[in-house]
Amino acid sequence: MAKKKRNRGENPAGPIRSTDNPGAAASATKLLSAPATEAGSTGVVAILALMMFLAPALGVPHEEMLQDTLKSIVVSFAALAAALLFFVQQPRRRDALRWHAVIWLPLLLMAYALGSMAWSHTYLGGVEAIRWFIFSLLVWLGLNTLSRERLPALAWGIHLGAVAASLWAALQFWVDFKFFPQGPNPASTFVNRNFFAEFAVCTLPFAALLLARARQSSQVALVAVSMGFVIVSILMTGTRAALIALWLQLLVVLPFIAWLYRRQFAFPGWNRGTRVLALGLLIGTVAGLGLINTGNTKIAEEGRGLNALERGFKRTGSISPNDPSLGIRMIMWRATGRVIEKRPLSGVGAGAWESEVPLYQEEGSQLETDYYVHNEFLQLLAEYGLAGWLFLLALGAWLIAAVARTLSGRTPEALAEAPWRAGLLCSVMALFVVSNVGFPWRMAATGALFALCLGGLAASDARLGFTRRWDASRLAWNQSFSRAGAVAVLGCLALATYITQQAAESEQKIVRAARLALTITASGDPNNPRWDPTKAELLQSISEGVAINRHYRKITPMVADELAKWGDWKNATWVWESVLSSRPHVVAIISNVARAYATSGNMDKAREYMEKAKKIQPRAPSVRSLEVILLSRTGEEPRALQLARQAIEENAFDYDLVNTGFILALRAGDMALASKALDLRAAQWPDGAAESYVQLGNVYATNAHDPDKALASFKRAMLLTKEADRLSRLPRIPPAYWAKLGYPEAVPYYPPAPQTSANKG
Repeated sequence: MAKKKRNRGENPAGPIRSTDNPGAAASATKLLSAPATEAGSTGVVAILALMMFLAPALGVPHEEMLQDTLKSIVVSFAALAAALLFFVQQPRRRDALRWHAVIWLPLLLMAYALGSMAWSHTYLGGVEAIRWFIFSLLVWLGLNTLSRERLPALAWGIHLGAVAASLWAALQFWVDFKFFPQGPNPASTFVNRNFFAEFAVCTLPFAALLLARARQSSQVALVAVSMGFVIVSILMTGTRAALIALWLQLLVVLPFIAWLYRRQFAFPGWNRGTRVLALGLLIGTVAGLGLINTGNTKIAEEGRGLNALERGFKRTGSISPNDPSLGIRMIMWRATGRVIEKRPLSGVGAGAWESEVPLYQEEGSQLETDYYVHNEFLQLLAEYGLAGWLFLLALGAWLIAAVARTLSGRTPEALAEAPWRAGLLCSVMALFVVSNVGFPWRMAATGALFALCLGGLAASDARLGFTRRWDASRLAWNQSFSRAGAVAVLGCLALATYITQQAAESEQKIVRAARLALTITASGDPNNPRWDPTKAELLQSISEGVAINRHYRKITPMVADELAKWGDWKNATWVWESVLSSRPHVVAIISNVARAYATSGNMDKAREYMEKAKKIQPRAPSVRSLEVILLSRTGEEPRALQLARQAIEENAFDYDLVNTGFILALRAGDMALASKALDLRAAQWPDGAAESYVQLGNVYATNAHDPDKALASFKRAMLLTKEADRLSRLPRIPPAYWAKLGYPEAVPYYPPAPQTSANKG
């Protein structure tokens, strides 16, 4: 095989070589020789490394901006800033830049997304197009700047970002640190612990590479402790997909890489003290920090372990096909499978899964609280059709080839590249593991890491001379291209600034309205006149937020739900309808609008929306409940009772249906159905179980004339009532039963009024 010695003046990464064709090596060296290819790109890599530090490390200390919105801003502006610097540094460049076939893959998805805006969901397609543009840009920048000498700087940025994010997670776990709003704890700056764990586990290969390359004992100690800290933080989350990726790396892949490429690493040259130091600190950090119990009561109450080690092992042991969360995902996966079956070529449009999936769910199924499939591969195929198939097949083929090339390379240049290639591939492997039950590609920090891994592998392909048609190739360049690129990036920065400002303002107003609504509801007296100024502020905020962006399905409906609880159906209706203008197939919201119109007396509009819901999911619980309510309000009570009985027998009901069924059964003298409805209500909605048993007892006492069953129901009600509240519940129970319950006849009795159906939002 032809070899060419590197001259001192050449690119430190070396000229591109070909292990397949000696002639190709010479040609590639001439076309992509080094000084021009990577000249002046150190600053670009510094920006990319800073991006990978800041994106996970930074979070929003309030709820008026979503955490991933901030991370998307960091990634987008950093990518554009890096591109601008890259073009500014190339004004006199006339030599070739690099291109790689893998860049065509995200560009293909971007083109599809732009096209799908014309026939599918315009807004969601536009969001996807921007996402794939930034992804493509990061891959291309990585290809042209990530030399072997610069990869450590990127690795440090990735690792330190994971360490900073792990610090926030550890504080949330140990002392219930509340600076960053979050859902399931500990979530670091990611709002959800799954999102954090999925990112952190993909960074471990970079920490391992830094540790294996370290030569000074101080650096060895630093990396060993920090890597152990990241591992502990992953264990704290108990995220099972991340735990699978963690054990796979720690027990199989990383030890294999260390053994296979031990001659390319520094650790074989460590003295015995350094080896003991590295191993001791790594294991000691995991064991020592992993045994510290949580100080977060929410985590302790989950019963999944009080410390990181216990939590990690318990959650790993709980992995099972019968897991409830996996069952919920299976509903989404089956619906997505039907989307792929019915739209294998066209897909439903970029980003449009959440808008279209209600049309493909199983009959009677109604799972509309999630916005992603929780499987990146299925979602890509469902949304992008043929373009998605091409992306996955081509990417899979290239990655398999990359693994084969990495393992088979035996030249000095190939062996020098192999550790970094193996680390990048290991990170992608971890990402693909968690992508089977999550959506990490759509999270800004994790998606950026994915893009840079592909860019780093592509750059390595170019250095190794893989210059065939489907690998690295020459990209001709001249001064005018640099100027045009700089102008284009400036335009993108201006557009990004405008989009960021609009998104931040809209999100702030909508989230603020939701917070005000929840505050009013939590007061327990939402219709008190003292809340009128707050309600006015709320309505102004939601109106202005929706005017900027009516596509915030995640938050906007929450405002309408609270408004409906207070009886403000008029404002709840227009808020729900604004959501339907963007997501027209969400059965729960369609049903809510129908109930709102029915409550306001507009039965024609109520029937119109009910028919829309029935066309999508005629047997969904909310639709059947809606039909029962409308029939009962239009004088067709016998038909309504029949439908309620059928739904209860088929176990397809919601709160409103069993409540309405109880009232209808009571009016019709069907004590068996009335009792069953209240039993179901008490069992399914335990927060109101005590009141349900009081009602059931009154049914037995007054309507069924069965004092024994009545007394048993009243006793259950009192047992479920806090001792301090029991006297206040007595007025709802006939005085004849007070003594039997252990209370004197010392308070007035108020006969129970029939309960009417209320919308649950």
